[in-house]
Amino acid sequence: QVQFVESGGGLVQPGGSLRLSCAASGFFLDYYAIGWFRQAPGKEREGVSCFSSSDGSTYYTDSVKGRFTISRDNAKNTVYLQMNSLKFEDTAVYYCAADLMRRRCGSSWFSKAGYDYWGQGTQVTVSA
Repeated sequence: QVQFVESGGGLVQPGGSLRLSCAASGFFLDYYAIGWFRQAPGKEREGVSCFSSSDGSTYYTDSVKGRFTISRDNAKNTVYLQMNSLKFEDTAVYYCAADLMRRRCGSSWFSKAGYDYWGQGTQVTVSA
């Protein structure tokens, strides 16, 4: 059974850090491009970052560049999103997803339409 299990969300003050984890079972993350998305209340789900399994290249939306880092641990079959210098506007439910058609993040990696498997989401709240 294919499954993503996300964890690591929580409540953090502005300027703080969190590390989100996305553990896969039933398939190997090494075969696919993996994305992190987020959805704030009343907003569309947006792409945050993407990890290319083909060559390890990474992509970020402009608002998180320099603050977030995506990485993968093959031994644990897990993808991470390290989030530093968190801001109020980072508050959202964060999801990981796998693009089963690509090992390399496509030019539209930020579009949710290109992803097949999704995790259940983990809440990140940035508040003073």
